[in-house]
Amino acid sequence: MATRALITGITGQDGSYLAELLLDQGYEVYGLVRRLSASNAWRIEHLLDRVTLIPGDLLDQLSLIRVLERVRPRELYNLAAMSFVPASWDQPMLTGEFNSQAVTRVLEAVRVVDPGVRIYQASSSEMFGKVREVPQRETTPFYPRSPYGVSKAFAHYITVNYRESYGLFAVSGILFNHESPRRGIEFVTRKVTDGVARIKLGRAAELRLGNLAAQRDWGFAGDYVRAMWRMLQQDAADDYVIATGVSHSVEDLVRVAFSHVGLDWRAYVKEDPALLRPAEVDHLIGDASKARRVLGWTPTVDFESLVRMMVDADLERVGRTPPQ
Repeated sequence: MATRALITGITGQDGSYLAELLLDQGYEVYGLVRRLSASNAWRIEHLLDRVTLIPGDLLDQLSLIRVLERVRPRELYNLAAMSFVPASWDQPMLTGEFNSQAVTRVLEAVRVVDPGVRIYQASSSEMFGKVREVPQRETTPFYPRSPYGVSKAFAHYITVNYRESYGLFAVSGILFNHESPRRGIEFVTRKVTDGVARIKLGRAAELRLGNLAAQRDWGFAGDYVRAMWRMLQQDAADDYVIATGVSHSVEDLVRVAFSHVGLDWRAYVKEDPALLRPAEVDHLIGDASKARRVLGWTPTVDFESLVRMMVDADLERVGRTPPQ
C-alpha cells in the first residue's frame, strides 16, 4: 500500500511543494484545511484531483484527534502557522495559539491516537534572533526577537519534549528563509519581485521597503521540502538546520531583481521607516553541514537564480492582469 501522509498547511508555499514531492514518491497525500468562506487553494489547484483535503482546525484538539483517526497517516508534516513575522507584533496571542499551542495539540493527538506516526515540525531561523554565533547550527542557543520567533521556539522545544518523554518520532527542521514564486505577496522577496514586475510593466512608479541592510540566508522552497521528507526517512529522530550557508542583504535582493529587467534600483526604491521591525534580528546564516552529512541534502538553486525565477513569474502574472 502507498505510504499515507498528512500535511497541515498544504495550501501554503511549503505545503504545495511538499505535496508535489510526496505524490512523485508514490504517497497518498491528505491535507488539513480550515473551513473558510473563500478558497485559498491557488497553490495546489493543479493537485486537487490527486490529494484529499480534510477539514480540521489546529485550535480544536478534538478535530485533530478525529482527523488522525480517519486518515491514519504514517507521516505528519506540521507546516501550518502564522508565518508573517511583522504581523506577530499585531497579533501576538493568536500567533502563540497557532504556532505554539497548536503544535502541542498535534503532538498530543498523535500520542493519543497513534504514537507510531512520524512527525515533522516546521521550526524557523527566527528562533536565533539576536544571534549567539555566526553561522547558526543546531546547538546555537535561541534568542528570538519577535512574537513569531518566541512562538516557534516553544514549538521546537515541545517537539523535543514529546520525543524525549513519549518516544515519538518527532523532528524539527530549523529552516532558514526559503522563497519561490508561490511565496505570499506580503513577504519581502515577493514584495520586491512583484514590485519590479509592476514597475517594469508601467503599473507602479516606486517600491517602498524597510531595512535594506538586513541580512538573510535565502534558498528555494522546492529544495527545502526535500530535506523535510528526508528527515522522516531516517532511523532516528533528530533536528536539522536547513540553509544555503550564504547570506545576502535586502539591497542585494533588490539589485539582482531590478538588474534582471534592466533597471537601476536606486531610481525606484524608497526606504520607509514605518516598515522597520520593532526589533531586528542580527546576521542570520545557517550551517547545514549536519544535513549534508546525515541526510545527503544540498540546495540546487542559488540566490541569483531564485530571484530571477521569481521576477520572471511575477512578470508573467502581472502581465496577464488587466491594469486597474
